[in-house]
Amino acid sequence: MNSRNANASPVSVNGAQSLTMKTLPHSLLFAQLFLSLVVAPDLKAQMGVWTALANQAPVQINTMFLLSDGTVLGNQFDFGTGHGGAWYRLTPDIHGSYVNGTWSQLASMHDTRLFFASQLLTNGQFFVAGGEFGSGGSSAETYDPLSNVWSLVNQAPPEGLGDAISMLLPDSRVLVGPANGSGQTVIYNLVARTATAGPSAFGGQNEASWVKLPDNSILTVDENSTLSERFVPSLNRWVSDANVPVALYSGGEIGAALLLPNGKAFFLGCSGHTALYTPTGTTNSGTWAAGPDIPNRLIPADAPAAMLVNGRLLCAVTDQTNTFFYEYDPTANNFTQVNGPTGSAFPGATDYLRMLDLPDGTVLFGYNATQLYVYQPAGSALTSGKPTISSISINPDRSYQLKGLLLNGISAGAAYGDDAQMDSNYPLVRMTNKPTGNVYYARTYNWSSTGVRTGTNIVTTEFSIPTYVPTGTYSLVAVANGIASDPISFSVAPVLSIAHSGSNVIVSWPALVTGWTLQTNDNLTTGVWGDYSGTIVNNAASITPSSGTLFFRLTTP
Repeated sequence: MNSRNANASPVSVNGAQSLTMKTLPHSLLFAQLFLSLVVAPDLKAQMGVWTALANQAPVQINTMFLLSDGTVLGNQFDFGTGHGGAWYRLTPDIHGSYVNGTWSQLASMHDTRLFFASQLLTNGQFFVAGGEFGSGGSSAETYDPLSNVWSLVNQAPPEGLGDAISMLLPDSRVLVGPANGSGQTVIYNLVARTATAGPSAFGGQNEASWVKLPDNSILTVDENSTLSERFVPSLNRWVSDANVPVALYSGGEIGAALLLPNGKAFFLGCSGHTALYTPTGTTNSGTWAAGPDIPNRLIPADAPAAMLVNGRLLCAVTDQTNTFFYEYDPTANNFTQVNGPTGSAFPGATDYLRMLDLPDGTVLFGYNATQLYVYQPAGSALTSGKPTISSISINPDRSYQLKGLLLNGISAGAAYGDDAQMDSNYPLVRMTNKPTGNVYYARTYNWSSTGVRTGTNIVTTEFSIPTYVPTGTYSLVAVANGIASDPISFSVAPVLSIAHSGSNVIVSWPALVTGWTLQTNDNLTTGVWGDYSGTIVNNAASITPSSGTLFFRLTTP
């Protein structure tokens, strides 16, 4: 493992060199002080702010995942006999704050597992497979948030999985790269509940990091090599790609890898080197270039990184004793050190740290403890990553379909590597009640794309409104990896019921709901809607049927 050079110049929290007075002439000292006055505010403006969650988790939390209803799943860290079988949910408060959110316990998995593959499926269910530790090294299961039930995939994979890497494919199947060094992959079909052998990669994928590119291909650097390749879903095979100009692996490990706002893939190497990949968008090889070395000989030895809404990356790196945090700026192509949650250095190495992009634009940070933090980046959200809502229509079952652009975001969100995946490139729907300001999330599912940077292609998602959401008028936004669309006005209507009572028909809606008017129409093609003229008591109208057809609806100003 690399360590920091003991003779290196001291480094301040913002990454600038510290210089002592006795080494400087007065003229240079004045220049240094003047420069500090000019530069320091800009550097400070680049730093985000850490905030501790007000409510600690009931147990130590390891890997975290974002569900499509805006809540967060947290896996209990247990390096003993349990090996992380328990799960907890973090729910934001009524104002949409995760800092003030609350924890609740969920059902436990059938198998225990620690360091495993994971993906959120397009039906809103959560998939896990394998595990470096625990009883689930060769099993997979799914979690249904609606029923709070885990279900095993009864068909065993062709081989053990271990701490596998995974990626959701365009057809909603999951590609898994077992941690066995053979290059053999496994494909899970969670509709058929099957696990079959997938195409073999040219090189081993143990400890690898995968990046989903805009053409839906999956980029990897083969284990302990400078060879790269891509899985192309449309061809169902791996294709060789260009060689990486610098070594990224060291000690069998590599850091996280993410897609940047400029369309390039950025790989952090455990060697201390980084590399940038420019895709072609075809099966032709892309181009690699060496990126900036990680400062001070720090390394991302099994370490998380997260895409920030301002276009930078938050990276955790270590000297194997303490962890330090940097923001990587793709535009300047450099690193700037920022504070950690408790100061310039965070105790311990990076192995057990995790990050997760949240829909409010912050990053959730955990480190196998009950106390978690959020990081609020400085600056504004990228306009290039802003979703657009084209239309919302109601489905026959009273759910809704939302159409728009960039609903999946321009990256997969946060990353770690083979031990944990926390991709969040799927649309969320957030609603703010106009009179009260209270915040609610709908539940999205069946989104039409599992990609990133979908450009001008229309993407759809279904969403349903939880029954506890009050009726009324809302400001609704689509959110992708923390970046929200412009809001549109949206009404949550009460359910209108029709029932028989003797010879009469009772048309009603919840008695406590106010501000809605019952209207009738005898012909949906040529008729005109008009307010119901009869008596309404406690939002119920008793109507004596007559010949013909009568339609009813509720309207609000």
